Order: sequence, then C-alpha cells, then structure tokens
Amino acid sequence: MALTTRKTLGLPTWGKSGEAPAGSGRKPIRGGVPKVDCRSAGDTANAAPVTGKSVPQQKPRGTPSRAPIKAKALSARPAPAPTDRKTEPSGVRISKLMAERGLCSRREADGYIERGWVFVNGERVTELGTRADPAAKIKLDKGALAAQQQQMTVLLHKPVGYVSGQPEPGFTPAVTLVQPENQYRTPDTPAFHASHLRGLAPAGRLDIDSTGLLVLTQDGRVARQLVGEKSTVEKEYLVRVEGQLDAKGLALLNHGLSLDERKLKPARVEWLNEDQLRFVLNEGRKRQIRRMCELVGLKAVGLKRVRIGKVRLGDLPLGQWRFLRDDESF
Repeated sequence: MALTTRKTLGLPTWGKSGEAPAGSGRKPIRGGVPKVDCRSAGDTANAAPVTGKSVPQQKPRGTPSRAPIKAKALSARPAPAPTDRKTEPSGVRISKLMAERGLCSRREADGYIERGWVFVNGERVTELGTRADPAAKIKLDKGALAAQQQQMTVLLHKPVGYVSGQPEPGFTPAVTLVQPENQYRTPDTPAFHASHLRGLAPAGRLDIDSTGLLVLTQDGRVARQLVGEKSTVEKEYLVRVEGQLDAKGLALLNHGLSLDERKLKPARVEWLNEDQLRFVLNEGRKRQIRRMCELVGLKAVGLKRVRIGKVRLGDLPLGQWRFLRDDESF
C-alpha cells in the first residue's frame, strides 16, 4: 500500500501492522505492535518483561552513585546586630534641681511646672521631666511665690503618747492636735483654717515616749531643710537619765559611738545637773539618744526637745500649737 500523508494533522499513515517503515526513526503510535526485544536467548533469563515502555536499568546493591554528593553547607550563625544602647538624657531633672536648691519640694516643683510657673534660663517650662544643665538659672513665677506664702508651718508641743509620723494601730498621730481649740494665739498670728491641714506633715520624728517641739509643715522647703540628707540644722534635747557615767563614757557620747554599724556624727553632750544631760545633735537616727545612752550604761527615762535650729519651744503649753512667725527661721 502506498504511503499517504494527512496534511491536516501533519502525521504519516502506516499499514495495518502499525509499524513505521524502516529507517523512519519514529516510535510506534499508541496501540501498535510492541517493540521486539532483540537480545539473544541467553539473556532472556535476566531480561525485564517487554512492555513497550523503556525500563530503567537496575543498579546492583552497594553501587555508589556517580553523582557527587554535595555536602550541606554549614554556615556560621550570623552574629546579632549590635543594639543601640539607650543613652541617658543629658542634664538633671528640673524638679530635682529645684529641690536641691531649696526652692520647693520635688512634688511642689512638678505642680509649678504644670502651671507654667517655672523659668529656666529665661524660658518657661511646662513639661514634666524636662532636664537642664546643673548650673542653669531657675526662677519662679509670682504665682509660685504667692502659693508658697500661703503654705503654713506649725510648731507643736507634742505630749507623750502621740506618734509623730504614720500612725500605728492603737496610736494617735500628733497632727490630730492641730485644731482651733488647741491653737496658742497672739494678736499678730493668723486664725486657723481647714486648708492649713491639707498636706501638713511632720518634718522630723519625735518618739512616742518623748515630748517637746515638733514641726509640721506644708512647705517642702522647710521639710528639706530639717530632714534632708544634707541638713545641718541642730536639735537640742534635755534628757533625764539613770545610771553612772564616767569621763570616758561622756567622751564617747560626744564622739566615737556607732549605731547599726555606722558611725555617728560628732555631738555636744554635757551635764546640766546630777541626773540630766543636754544633747545637741545635727542628725536624727531612730531612737538615737536612747540607744546612745544604752551604749555607755545609762537609761534615758525622760526626753524633751527644746530647740530646732534657731526656733525654740519657749513657753508653748503642752498639747498646743502655733504658726511659725514671719520673723522666724530655722
């Protein structure tokens, strides 16, 4: 049969056998006669079944692959990128500078800054947390000065049995004595007003079993002056004691004792009479005088504070209070 070509498909047509003519180089079409295996009869035992599909040659076990094995690259773990350290802002908080200079307390400084009452190097500051050079010039607005003039400081003759600071269960704070009926008034002193109790706090402690002068104030400047870390204001006490004290013990009371593994600052201690000592201190450790007496073999049976700085208790009656006068300062 003559070979004809279908031009529409571009494929040749073959005879009924489905074989391509010799030398055509074409594979049989699907459904045609399988390709004949031309290997010799001696190889048929190991030959794979003829299916018309090419079968990949099996490799004997243990035969290494010809393809080179690529080792997995183990790259070193990248070092973390250096993080930027948080640099501390330069300067000092303005509120801290104001407190250190005795202009007001840090809490009051924050209030003045919020109100726009603070000027630093001539510029008004209104944002809390603002910092400035330690040598910056700080000035208060007249509104802050007026507010400070309205802050009151109270002098109280505290009786035994009242605590000066935070009350403990079963004890009464000394501030409860600051009432109109307990005010020691003179013609030149202002009258009591309920606003004078707002923020009124003790500036220093006086033990529950001690009596004498206790200062309570609304003014942060006064509080820092009396109890701040750098305070050098003297406090004078009259102390009644029991026991024997020789010259060596008296010298130790003046200088040489330690409390809580910390040396005490030099003091001035002297006899007033046979059972009473006069102490002048410029620090205020907890129960300091009583503990000092114990270290030299004495027992303090009575303690009265009679002076703080330049302000004296004077003739203020026990349990009464008065305002600090304009002509007084510590």
